[in-house]
Amino acid sequence: MSLTEQARWFVLGGDHLVLLDEQGHIPQGALSQLPAFLHTKSFERFDEWEGLPCYLLDLGEEAETSLMTPLRQLMVAGDEEGFRLAGRAWQLATFRRTHRFCGECGAPMAPKAGEWAQGCRHGHIVYPRISPCIIVAVRKGPAILLAAHRRHHQVEDPMYTVLAGFVEAGENLEQCVAREVFEESGIRVRNVRYVASQPWPFPHSLMMGFTADYESGEIRIQDEELVAADFFEASRLPRLPPHGTIARRLIELCLAGEA
Repeated sequence: MSLTEQARWFVLGGDHLVLLDEQGHIPQGALSQLPAFLHTKSFERFDEWEGLPCYLLDLGEEAETSLMTPLRQLMVAGDEEGFRLAGRAWQLATFRRTHRFCGECGAPMAPKAGEWAQGCRHGHIVYPRISPCIIVAVRKGPAILLAAHRRHHQVEDPMYTVLAGFVEAGENLEQCVAREVFEESGIRVRNVRYVASQPWPFPHSLMMGFTADYESGEIRIQDEELVAADFFEASRLPRLPPHGTIARRLIELCLAGEA
């Protein structure tokens, strides 16, 4: 790799922080245009964007990150492809950080040539982890079930979103939808329908989006997960997740009667 090669540069550090240019985008151009301390670092190619190679460098959890920005900023700014590729870079970096030793024999692991994998001296190979999750918008007539989650609750201006959860061993996606909705809200659903998916790099999820119809039950929130939940119509919506999230897409599709 030369200082003049034209590329996109994904420089990561800390906890889901990424280096952006002055316009708030992933840096594009020659390596020489990046801060000088990066010119001698070992970048790895991991993808391509509009004909340009994408290079990744993880400075580590303890890196100086004063020049970096939270990854979510790309999503909030509407940079869908930038967010997708930066998310892919982060998932690969997270994989490397969390697979330094073999889970079978305990020996150190090293990158495998030619593919994104880690291997130990005994030949055990592991690949980046992907955790399947469901996320679901539940409709009841013209209203949609929305909840305020504890993990990102703000008392002054709480954000409400749809329900989500991880797929458990031995269940299919539709069973996961029904289970998660009932566990978190006490609601039974029917007519579960797949909509779309979104990689979610916090830290390595694949969100599979569904809509479902209310069948029965009264709202009874799971206190460990939720602060509040209710059915909302379009005329009285609380603060919603940002555009660019599959949660927001599901909400808008349901309220428009398109899902």
